[in-house]
Amino acid sequence: MEAQSVLYPDVAYPTYLVGSLLAQATATPVSLDATSWPQADMAWVNSPSNPTGRVHTESELKAAIEWSRENKSVVVSDECYLEFGDTVTPTSILNYTGGDNSNILSVLSLSKRSSMAGYRAAFIVGDPALVARILEVRKHAGMMVPLPVQHAMIAALSDEKHVTEQRARYNARRATLAPALIAAGFTIEDSEAGLYIWATRKEDCWDSVSWLADLGIIATPGIFYGEGGSSHIRIAMTATDGQIADAAARIMSKVGAK
Repeated sequence: MEAQSVLYPDVAYPTYLVGSLLAQATATPVSLDATSWPQADMAWVNSPSNPTGRVHTESELKAAIEWSRENKSVVVSDECYLEFGDTVTPTSILNYTGGDNSNILSVLSLSKRSSMAGYRAAFIVGDPALVARILEVRKHAGMMVPLPVQHAMIAALSDEKHVTEQRARYNARRATLAPALIAAGFTIEDSEAGLYIWATRKEDCWDSVSWLADLGIIATPGIFYGEGGSSHIRIAMTATDGQIADAAARIMSKVGAK
């Protein structure tokens, strides 16, 4: 249960690394190809990815499961953006376990799915033995989910209409902003799900951030997510429809495109 060695994606949200450091575990960044992973107590998978929006293929998820079986190690799949597919429909790692979820966990959150970030509402699914042990830790550490939040989670999880609407909203915003970025010389990479655009202009990410900042547009430097993001930026589709359209118009005006 207390992993001493942890693998995490080499381009990823910092939480996996920070969590490992807090647990005083050795954290190692790895590629998405699980066939190349070294032995470790635990590995993180993130699909759809934050920041890239990349969706793991069936073969990639199966390879992660095989790594878990061979090493008798835990694989935790962060699937917080699972219901926000765009050009690709994401699937859970649990679809490929053949009903044997030993050492496999899926982590899901309502922060993105239902815009409930402030509720700190999430849950895990998978290996019953691991879930039971985590519940014991949560109970004795005083980290139980408050009952009102549980009721809010039930209400949100019982409704798919708002998820469908939000998914369409994010995808429409991406479709609005992407052509403007391309016109400005950016290449859109991955960005096939989730709520971000992952883009590069083959320059230092801070130069891209500065260029957009001069237009009043905020982007996150890709270096925040690892060395592999040093020439990329992440742009969130969480601004309003009007703000996204205005950002696209500013970019198009800057580059003289029509």
